[in-house]
Amino acid sequence: MKGYVDEVVVIWAGDEIARHRRSYESADFVFNPLHYLPLLEEKVGALDQAAPLQNWDLPEEFATLRRLFEARLSQKNRRAAGKREFVQVLRLMEDFPEPVVHGAVKEALRIGALSADGVRHLVLASIEGRPARLDTERYPHLPVATVGTTKAADYMVAPCSG
Repeated sequence: MKGYVDEVVVIWAGDEIARHRRSYESADFVFNPLHYLPLLEEKVGALDQAAPLQNWDLPEEFATLRRLFEARLSQKNRRAAGKREFVQVLRLMEDFPEPVVHGAVKEALRIGALSADGVRHLVLASIEGRPARLDTERYPHLPVATVGTTKAADYMVAPCSG
């Protein structure tokens, strides 16, 4: 630990792993929510009670996206998957500025790209200054899967001897 007048720096094995503003208040906690996201991605049940996230003032679109993720996957186990996917969106802010991620979340809500991968694609498109391409029509080289209906009689065919 290195304590300075206005900040505290945490060093581990020679690498800086955290930097926080210093507080002189008694029993004060200073959290950086981004530091807790990897753990929350594994333990999404703690998402609602996580102290580091309580005062994280995110734009309303993030809450809307979370509700839609969880509603899309409404059963209990699937709801956890929706929370995990929401944490993956938050983790984009580990590498990209919050305004860029916020813009991608707003665009994802607008076009209905309700997945962490969709938001990630929109973030990267924004950073790279290119249009987002979220449909297979614009990428004709991508294989499109077609699934046919199987008839019960198809299972009655004698196996090939080989």
